[in-house]
Amino acid sequence: MKYRTVVMYLEIGCFVSCLCGWILVCSTLPTEYWSYSESLTVLTTSNFYSNLWRDCISDDTGVSDCKDYPSMLALPVFLHACRALAVCAVITGFFGGVLTLIGMKCTKIGGSEIANARVTFAGGITYLVSGFCGMITYSWWANKIITEFVDPNFVEQKFELGAAVFIGWGGSILLISGGTALATFAGKEGLPSSSSDRPQRPVSYATGRTRRTYMLPASSSRVTLVPPLFYEGRKSRATRATTKTSRTFSRDSFV
Repeated sequence: MKYRTVVMYLEIGCFVSCLCGWILVCSTLPTEYWSYSESLTVLTTSNFYSNLWRDCISDDTGVSDCKDYPSMLALPVFLHACRALAVCAVITGFFGGVLTLIGMKCTKIGGSEIANARVTFAGGITYLVSGFCGMITYSWWANKIITEFVDPNFVEQKFELGAAVFIGWGGSILLISGGTALATFAGKEGLPSSSSDRPQRPVSYATGRTRRTYMLPASSSRVTLVPPLFYEGRKSRATRATTKTSRTFSRDSFV
């Protein structure tokens, strides 16, 4: 099996994993069971549960009543931050799916292979951002619930973790794992490697007399621009010229 085919199947699997995680994260936003508590009385049993947007109460007869938070400005900073992170997780997950669909090898939507790999890499990074936003949201909410539950000085009503928190954790893990795999395989193909990893060509030079190319050995650190043969030729010429000019003639040599 070719490497391209293997990467294509891996991209499909990672995309399905991220898509399932994004759906799980989106399903937790309208769910009221982020935290719940039970109140036992003599006649009835009341169940209290809440999420990022409202508080709800139900009794054993099945009648439930939900009420939105009365004022947005009066809410604590913790709740505002959780809302913002949850919305960011949904938005970035949507754009991550769009980028991944465009850049996958099996869709044939993008341009060249390198361009598609870069788009897929961007989609993987976007999925990673979505997964981390969701993980921070659910972990922060769970930490607050657990801290209040184990605190003996907390006198208000204590809550426990709801099913939505565990579903959100599962979806965030799928987003992070799928986004990491997408970014890893697409980054190897789409991003250029460092220049230090490329093999360097040995230093070469050409003489002005022979026009031949000479390659220096790898251990040589000095570059000689003119080969010794060129100097020898000049030296021999100069020696012959000096010999001719310094030659003396006697009177008997003309006779």
